[in-house]
Amino acid sequence: MKILWDLFEKARPDFEKGGKFEKLYPLFEAKETFTFVTPDRTKKGSHIRDALDTKRLMSTVIIALIPCVLMGIYNCGYQYYMSQGVAPQLIPCVAFGAIKVMPIIIVSYAVGGIWELIFAVVRKHEINEGFLVTGLLFPLTLPPSIPLWMVAAGVSFGVVIGKEVFGGTGMNIFNPALTARAFVFFAYPASISGDRVWAVTDPEKVVHGYSGATPLLVGSVPDEAKTPVLQKLGDFGETAAGERFASFDWIDCFVGLIPGSIGETSTLACIIGAVILVATGVGSARIMIGVLAGATCMGLFLNAAAGDDTSSFLAMPLHYHYVSGGFAFGLVYMATDPVSGCNTVLGKWIYGFLIGNLAILIRVINPAYPEGVMLSILFMNAFAPLIDFYVVDFHIKKRRRRATEALAT
Repeated sequence: MKILWDLFEKARPDFEKGGKFEKLYPLFEAKETFTFVTPDRTKKGSHIRDALDTKRLMSTVIIALIPCVLMGIYNCGYQYYMSQGVAPQLIPCVAFGAIKVMPIIIVSYAVGGIWELIFAVVRKHEINEGFLVTGLLFPLTLPPSIPLWMVAAGVSFGVVIGKEVFGGTGMNIFNPALTARAFVFFAYPASISGDRVWAVTDPEKVVHGYSGATPLLVGSVPDEAKTPVLQKLGDFGETAAGERFASFDWIDCFVGLIPGSIGETSTLACIIGAVILVATGVGSARIMIGVLAGATCMGLFLNAAAGDDTSSFLAMPLHYHYVSGGFAFGLVYMATDPVSGCNTVLGKWIYGFLIGNLAILIRVINPAYPEGVMLSILFMNAFAPLIDFYVVDFHIKKRRRRATEALAT
């Protein structure tokens, strides 16, 4: 490590004020502080020195996202070979998935990183480390068939409009990754909705019976025969060639072997990520439990409202809501964003509960948005400061009342 440190020290004069690469100091600082703990120290006042700085906190989130990345790569290849009627094998699936998924991630990091560097140079400050997470979260919310230029446009909108116009990392109101996805969703709906974008297929080789529709799309649009949602989501079918494949078996939904966004299909991978985030103290367990509780209450309420009408989307079983769409991914990685979410203890419970409620309500009631997690989180991002304000105000009034009663006695 001393050799590496000496290299940084040797190059430092060229990037500091007066050096020939002075304007590129943010790039030098980003590499240095990513490799070593920042050399900056406070000059006066009490402070706590902790090895877990912001860059390492963000790196922990990246580690927690690795299971979703790996599962997304495998599932991309899995869906491709399933569409051809070929038995999926591990290595071919991973190879095909990597060819399709990695360019999306690379473009997201490259374009977003350029914007981060531009703003850092213009504002003369270090590169904001928040993009380490945004650059990976955003591509994981996209279908594997998304054109790369749309990835570039989306991440540009998310970084510039969703974050930098507010002042950069720590100042943004909305989650930048979800802001980018919302932009792509509303600007290019044909490329991020419907039943043909969630799996990379060869139209000339797709076997009869294969569908790229997601469970939420199938559940929200009943067929002409009004097949019950319970049956449509749990039954098995057979192709014309006699090959047996699962329509939407719950286990497949849980593991992630279904069409969908790159990183959102596997609830199992999200649970692994949740364990990492909670164990390291990076992710808020209160928000996660709150989202789960809110979704449970709304799901049970809608099931009761459906009554005996099992063909209604209201009758979608609660345990399918948990493993469908981006529910688990949003619960673990998006709702727990410390910048755009609540920071008070009670506020986190309220914030998470309302996200879960709205997510199920939007996906069931509004046929235009069968996936409601994105909109529910963005909506609650706007109300997070208000929730924290009233929670703090409640505690102030409570303590003032207690103090007044103590003085009176």
